[in-house]
Amino acid sequence: MSKKSNLKSLDQFVDEQYGKKGTPKRDKFERGYETFKIGFLLQQARIKKGLTQEELADRCGTNKGNISKIENDVREVRISTLQKIVEDGLDGELHFNIKLRQRSLK
Repeated sequence: MSKKSNLKSLDQFVDEQYGKKGTPKRDKFERGYETFKIGFLLQQARIKKGLTQEELADRCGTNKGNISKIENDVREVRISTLQKIVEDGLDGELHFNIKLRQRSLK
């Protein structure tokens, strides 16, 4: 006997909870995810470099609390601060990408 699976993909779950891409609720969710992703990427880079939050903070002239708040999406980060963390603290390069949406003419 085979059981019917109730498992959903992440895409299915997000579609059900926040609507399809392009809807206001989904757009708000996507924007929130991007700020979360920045903190997560910083945390992963810090761990990969073998640094503690305190060591990273010392390298870029801030404090451990600020690094923690950024990594945990408690505090928004200014671009200049992000650049300092990546370049001075992690000895990396910061790159941005702007993707424009195509809108249909009606």
